[in-house]
Amino acid sequence: MPRSDHEDGAAVAPGHPLAKGYLLVPPGEPQNGLKAGCLALNGAGAEPARTALSPRRFAVLLIFCLYSLVNAFQWIQYSIISNVFEGFYRVSLLHIDWLSMVYMLAYVPLIFPATWLLDTRGLRLTALLGSGLNCLGAWVKCSSVQQHLFWVTMLGQCLCSVAQVFILGLPSRIASVWFGPKEVSTACATAVLGNQLGTAVGFLLPPVLVPNTQNNTDLLAYNISTMFYGTSGVSTLLFILTAIAFKEKPPYPPSQAQAALQNNPPEEYSYKKSIRNLFKNIPFVLLLISYGIMTGAFYSVSTLLNQMILTYYKDQEVNAGRIGLTLVVAGMLGSILCGLWLDYTKTYKQTTVIVYILSFIGMIIFTFTLDLDYIIIVFITGGILGFFMTGYLPLGFEFAVEITYPESEGTSSGLLNAAAQVFGILFTLAQGKLITDYDPRTGNIFLCLWMFVGTILTALIKSDLRRHNINIGIKNADVTAVPVDSPTDHKPKALTLSDQSESSI
Repeated sequence: MPRSDHEDGAAVAPGHPLAKGYLLVPPGEPQNGLKAGCLALNGAGAEPARTALSPRRFAVLLIFCLYSLVNAFQWIQYSIISNVFEGFYRVSLLHIDWLSMVYMLAYVPLIFPATWLLDTRGLRLTALLGSGLNCLGAWVKCSSVQQHLFWVTMLGQCLCSVAQVFILGLPSRIASVWFGPKEVSTACATAVLGNQLGTAVGFLLPPVLVPNTQNNTDLLAYNISTMFYGTSGVSTLLFILTAIAFKEKPPYPPSQAQAALQNNPPEEYSYKKSIRNLFKNIPFVLLLISYGIMTGAFYSVSTLLNQMILTYYKDQEVNAGRIGLTLVVAGMLGSILCGLWLDYTKTYKQTTVIVYILSFIGMIIFTFTLDLDYIIIVFITGGILGFFMTGYLPLGFEFAVEITYPESEGTSSGLLNAAAQVFGILFTLAQGKLITDYDPRTGNIFLCLWMFVGTILTALIKSDLRRHNINIGIKNADVTAVPVDSPTDHKPKALTLSDQSESSI
């Protein structure tokens, strides 16, 4: 039996009379671009809506983490041994870089149809598309293990990049739809963790599975084939598990914030209006840019790490992969700790600013210690950089959900990821050019300057914890709930919607 989670409910705010199931909002209060004049309630009663936590939420989270892992593995599997694939396919290093950058390029034009699909057709269909396309792309790559078939491996990677569009925006949606207020940030961090773990495995396994044996083309082709077929088998199993176990939503909403969304009439929702609301939200726009800078810098460092390491440490492909693994594993630890901290304190802005500053400092340390001829130092500085830079990712998702509620979590997360892809492409091209023409230090200084700009923008964000306030029942509401894609399974009851700045918590 799912356990009840009533403790986060609240009574109807006094001074706001009920009228036909709606809570009237006093004139003059801001409406944030949403439907003004009333706030939909769950009925005319005085009790909060029934909420409960479903045990299935852990299975849903685990399955998502695993197929997200495989997708991230396929993103980085070429870049970490870029010199090996460059020799095998007899193409330029830029061609190999594009096998990673295509992930970023595909995301930008596809993000709007993908988030529209998530908002209008639901979580389950989006999850099936992400897992299914990931599986298909992996199998296409199995047909590309010949030196003249670079275009086939690019086709498979393009399919995986489309799958990524249906994956990256889901952590905050899964956390909000399936998890309660006291665990939502940790759940989001765990969902992001799956993608980070895939990057870590992508740094670790390819150098081991595909060693640099370019003097023996047949052996090299066999090793590449082994990696591709292994990935395909795992992807197929995860697609089957997704089809069996991944459900749209639990029987009852896990929080009062979700109850408010699920109990609104679906016809009131407009995807275009939601997009406009987000771009009118100045704090979100600032977060959009600063998140894009931070995550784009991480994508660039991950893509070019092999080139940076081999510039100063010859024939160290395996250690380059291990350094990447250290960077991501440290980031995974940072993600979980940040998620737990947010669930405990709800200090979204303070935590985000501090982590951004420490990421900037970590990037400076990494930049000026890379060429000291002691590879152990690169392991240490890479771990410090990864702890904060990768640990920032779930912070951005959760902060966005808080300051944009009741807009769709998938839409806000999707826009953040789109900004990350744009900055990732630009940073990778620019940093790669600087590394080729000058040296890795010059390329890293370029990223440091941009991260300094991102730090300033993050400090300017005005914190407004709308979702959290609804869950704890703080008065003086000024937001209007927006419905989600699927109907509720029970008769709703009354619910208070409210707002408060973070500084007063």
